[in-house]
Amino acid sequence: MSLTSLKTRFLILSDTHGAELPEACFEHSADVVIHCGDLTKSSYITEFQTTIKQLQRLKAPLKLVIAGNHDFTLDTPTFEQKIREAGLRNDPSVKKVYGDYEEVRTLFKNEQDNGIIFLDEGTHSITLPNGALLNIYASPYTPSLGDWGFQYHPERGHDFQIEEDGDIVITHGPPRGIMDYTDNGRAGCPDLFKAIARSRPRMHCFGHIHEGWGAMIAQWRDRTVVGNEPSHFTAIDYGQSSVVTKLSRLDPETSPAVVETSHCTDDAIPLKPDHQTLFINAAFEASSTADDGLSTHPIWQVDLELPCAK
Repeated sequence: MSLTSLKTRFLILSDTHGAELPEACFEHSADVVIHCGDLTKSSYITEFQTTIKQLQRLKAPLKLVIAGNHDFTLDTPTFEQKIREAGLRNDPSVKKVYGDYEEVRTLFKNEQDNGIIFLDEGTHSITLPNGALLNIYASPYTPSLGDWGFQYHPERGHDFQIEEDGDIVITHGPPRGIMDYTDNGRAGCPDLFKAIARSRPRMHCFGHIHEGWGAMIAQWRDRTVVGNEPSHFTAIDYGQSSVVTKLSRLDPETSPAVVETSHCTDDAIPLKPDHQTLFINAAFEASSTADDGLSTHPIWQVDLELPCAK
């Protein structure tokens, strides 16, 4: 480990959908917890409250949270539209079940002193208690033809403005071609993949596609070879990439609550910044269509080196 970098531990999860975590998750400690969205199943305020309680129990001084498509009350225009279309604008039962406009955001604002930080889309720079500097890009947006929260039409795409000096990218959905396969084909976003391929962060974590749970270290091809329109076919050298693990390797009888992986300088597979990206699909809830005997997936414990804060 160099004098300009610090080993930093992350606990990463996604798609908890208001569920409680296994007790073993609370035995692990980290520098940062990352929740990649879908905090709830139906955006009920009680589900948000349960998720916040789970985050409070996880052992880390900083917990970073983004929304997912199921968390539509955090997307105020979408929430307002849903209420308007249902003809429930003045129905008191809506407030009782979902909370008032902006009420869930207020819940998270009230947790900032407890280290729980809700991130809107954009770039965020944070100096961690361990002395490392964490540059993050966060985005809850996913492609869809539906009317859930933080979604965009696939044909119109989305502008993911990821800067090249970022360390970690947190999105709800996967990039195209990376742990995004479903029964209906690939569901990842091509625009997101292009942005990731150009910026090449140390780690990109996400969820959304439950059956895509797993992790891989992708080896990037030289930028001069890839060109201006990178895709998962052209930008990644799969012969030099490695799968950390995937769902087919999990045994329902012995699957742990937390899967650990470390990619620091002295590890067997150290991450090479700018040449490699560690991709993590951290979907906690198992796919309803999978026939693997799993009801939930492990959360991730990841060790990486980050630059020291100046």
